[in-house]
Amino acid sequence: MDDKDETWVLCKRQGRKSDALLSCPVCFTTLCIDCQRHEIYVTQYRAMFVLNCKVVENQRLRRPAESMRQKNYCKKRSNRYNRNYNSLPEAANEKLRDEVLKPVCCSVCETEVAVLDENEIYHFFNVMPSYA
Repeated sequence: MDDKDETWVLCKRQGRKSDALLSCPVCFTTLCIDCQRHEIYVTQYRAMFVLNCKVVENQRLRRPAESMRQKNYCKKRSNRYNRNYNSLPEAANEKLRDEVLKPVCCSVCETEVAVLDENEIYHFFNVMPSYA
């Protein structure tokens, strides 16, 4: 059985290497077999191809305005985040503020596991990674 599973995964990945296999943290359903780990936030991953995921089409997420972010986060965390955010070039700041994201849920248990950006890249943040 393991040999068949390995053959199936290798066929799906088409020779590409993955940083992890991602599963839902609630029901352990496989969500992604081909992803890249974020360089700074090591518990986050991005992927183009997913399994057992459902995009919530009637909801949109947007980055909060600068003033809202300062009010909602503790001072230490806010200063660190704002410093990184403001160090980006002005054009990048504008793009990040205007970016609209769609929530992504596990299709089995409805747990929110990721967001889908405008470039149709999934950004996973609430997942159980398996490294092999």
